[in-house]
Amino acid sequence: MSKTGEHKEEKIFAVDEALGKSEQFIEKNQKVIMIVIGAIIVIVLGYIGYKKLYLGPKEKEAQGQMFMAQKYFEMDSLNLALNGDGNYLGFLSIIDDYGITKSGNLANYYAGMCYLKKGEFDNAIEHLKKFSSDDEFLSSLSLGAIGDAYMELGDNDKALDFYLKAAKNKENDFTSAQFYLKAGFVYEELKQFDKALEQYEKIKKDFFRSYESRDIDKYIERVKGLIGSK
Repeated sequence: MSKTGEHKEEKIFAVDEALGKSEQFIEKNQKVIMIVIGAIIVIVLGYIGYKKLYLGPKEKEAQGQMFMAQKYFEMDSLNLALNGDGNYLGFLSIIDDYGITKSGNLANYYAGMCYLKKGEFDNAIEHLKKFSSDDEFLSSLSLGAIGDAYMELGDNDKALDFYLKAAKNKENDFTSAQFYLKAGFVYEELKQFDKALEQYEKIKKDFFRSYESRDIDKYIERVKGLIGSK
């Protein structure tokens, strides 16, 4: 027999041996394997049931309660938006009762914005940091609002950090330009005029379609003058 033939037979033998060992393992551990498979099925079915039978109805309830809280928010009735009116829940109760839902998560954003408007900046930061979203605008606006709260508290460094996070998050003409502009203002407050200039020039170059770009030349010229006078 040729070496090639012998090599093929060796391969076939090795495969047969491996299959034989696999069969032996399955036969020996059949009970354990069935238990594991059963557990996986129970977990998957349980998760599907949890989403359809529990989480789904909870989400609908939360959305129904959120409707009035959002209306009060739009009307600047901030206390009613936060605490409810006796018939409908406010954002704080929605967070407590429906925290696992998307609406409960969104309620953190609204609660944070309510507190920001009320001047309760620590509470604003607490709720805005609990909010998470993949939405292009809301995710950036929440980060920028945290920056606003820190700015009001006099913590320029943290404000700057969140303004830059907001500006760089899912860059677009609407949110990025406004938060690069705010970052530039903070850099000016910190007397870091070169870095302020970087923010303004970035708006002019990359976000020239934005509202903020209309007046950006005056900020550029102002900072250049400050750099020149140093």
